[in-house]
Amino acid sequence: MIRRHRLATGVCALLAALGAGIAFPGGAVADETEPQTAAPKVELVLDVSGSMRARDIDGGTRMAAAKQAFDEVLDATPKEVELGIRTLGANYRGNDRKTGCKDTAQLYPVGPLDRTDAKTAVATLSPTGWTPIGPALLKAADDLQGGEGTRRIVLISDGEDTCQPLDPCEVAREIAAKGIGLTIDTLGLVPDAKTRDQLSCIADATGGTYTSIQHKEELSDRVGQLVDRAADPVVTPVAASGADSCSAAPTLKSGLFTDREEFGRQRWYKVDVRPGQELRASVSVADDRAVSPDYGVLLRAVTASGREIVRGEAAGTGRTDVVSTGLRYPKPESDDDTATTESVCLQVTNSFSAAPGVKTTPGLPLELTVDVVDGPSAAHDVAAFGLGRGWWLLGALVLTGFVAGLLWGWLSRWRVAVWRTN
Repeated sequence: MIRRHRLATGVCALLAALGAGIAFPGGAVADETEPQTAAPKVELVLDVSGSMRARDIDGGTRMAAAKQAFDEVLDATPKEVELGIRTLGANYRGNDRKTGCKDTAQLYPVGPLDRTDAKTAVATLSPTGWTPIGPALLKAADDLQGGEGTRRIVLISDGEDTCQPLDPCEVAREIAAKGIGLTIDTLGLVPDAKTRDQLSCIADATGGTYTSIQHKEELSDRVGQLVDRAADPVVTPVAASGADSCSAAPTLKSGLFTDREEFGRQRWYKVDVRPGQELRASVSVADDRAVSPDYGVLLRAVTASGREIVRGEAAGTGRTDVVSTGLRYPKPESDDDTATTESVCLQVTNSFSAAPGVKTTPGLPLELTVDVVDGPSAAHDVAAFGLGRGWWLLGALVLTGFVAGLLWGWLSRWRVAVWRTN
């Protein structure tokens, strides 16, 4: 019986060792540290102008609804988000336009959140003055400078900017043109048509969203969603500056890039493609202002000598805000050991035209995605092995089952022999 117990124990130990080998291939697992990512930054920009006294949100004032939303959002803000609060129209009660249009201040600095301090600061707010949206956006963009994490402005207002001619839509376009990856989301409290149009224009200029708010719960939920979104891992676009010709074009690697393209013009970029690789590219051009109907976008892959390789094109009729197209170019493998890398030029052309009276500068927002991967032949070679590293695991499982079967069969035969001798 002792020998039988020892044998069974040995079988279990062997199986456990084999299982451990499968679970931890290559021996002990090193204590790898996750790479640190830059902290996302969000600044809430709140309109505290006199119109926020209106009592039309669930029987209470617009200001009360905003304060309740801020309290709930501050409680739920992810710890990795650096959050700040800026006001507009909160301090000057007079009628001097010049002074009123400078009335924007940072209520709580962008950084690690102290919820008590932030809530205390919000509790002191009282509807006061003007609505300098444009100046507030410029200051908020400065507040979010520095670092490489995502940056987001969440603007909450109940009316139009009262500080023209500094058009907040133009301010948003200027911010987007800087290529700093800053998104502006806007929320309109019980908005009229003019307010809705202006806040939508601000959001569209930076790829943000506009939301119309009628109830307190909507405000709390939407602001919370936008703050949470800032903490989501995203691919940060890299600013690029395309050239007017193929020969002068910048060379891009795989990634996501942003640029600006003038109406009816073209931008050129280069991508290096080795034999056996495939170039995949797509482009989106947004009409962030009023444009004439019937427009299109063309993306061409061209050799250095000017020969077209492949193209992608798309057209619109005024019903969409973005036009996108793409292309694929698989460069054949070569048996020639001296085959070199090919510089492929990507040409982006648009046929947008501005509506009468609309500014044409800065250019239209352009987003270009470039991906250079192993081509179809290389992919076929990988497919031949199907499971990749999974083959090792499958082999280990088969070996484990084989050894376990042999041991179990031998143990069973031994037990039968012992039983017969007894």
